[in-house]
Amino acid sequence: MANPLKPRSRERDGIEPEVRRERPLALVQAVPRLIVIGLIALAAWLGWRAFFYQEEGDPVGSAMLAFEKQNSLTVFSSRFEVVAESEDTRGVLGLPVLRSRQAMILPASVEYRVDLSQMDRERMAWNPQTQQLSVRLPQLQTTRPNLDEAQARVFQDGVFITRDASRDLSRNNSQQAERKASEFAKNPEILALARTAAREAIRQNLAIPLQVAGYDRATVTVTFDGEQAPAALPAQ
Repeated sequence: MANPLKPRSRERDGIEPEVRRERPLALVQAVPRLIVIGLIALAAWLGWRAFFYQEEGDPVGSAMLAFEKQNSLTVFSSRFEVVAESEDTRGVLGLPVLRSRQAMILPASVEYRVDLSQMDRERMAWNPQTQQLSVRLPQLQTTRPNLDEAQARVFQDGVFITRDASRDLSRNNSQQAERKASEFAKNPEILALARTAAREAIRQNLAIPLQVAGYDRATVTVTFDGEQAPAALPAQ
């Protein structure tokens, strides 16, 4: 009886068995993710370095960097109504017989802004013991009143109002309304609200740069030209 077939030994024929090591699938899939995460972290660090980083011990420089990104900061907007009234007289054959009157109620708005281009190191002071940053702002600037003539309410009185008279009355009322709006914008109560909004806006703009610079206990006090700075906080 013939011998049963035996598997041929590859080692005996001089052929070494091939050994292959499979890489785990999880490791293969994780490599691209790690690369993406690393790139994101690098971009975040470069952005922080470019826009927020300042050398340690220079909080004023950190504050100045926050202001350099914008020349003007709108801190408050006031919307109100103004009333203007004008009269016009037209002559017929030399006699002033055509009298007319026009009253106008116009919505107006004014914005209050801080001119950050005037900010320099002389307007800031840093107390390292209390970590208090004192900032002195220039006086608020108001924009030219914006009159919403499309929403104006117009009242006219006169037996006969010519086209020229109506045009002159409207022009005079618009000029009068702009003057009144400018005067109202300087009302002490409105200015006080605008200054309060400006102080809060500046504090918020400086909070992040100071925190990034490592001053977790930092406080910011804001005053305007002509105001007395508050007393410094006691060291903690």
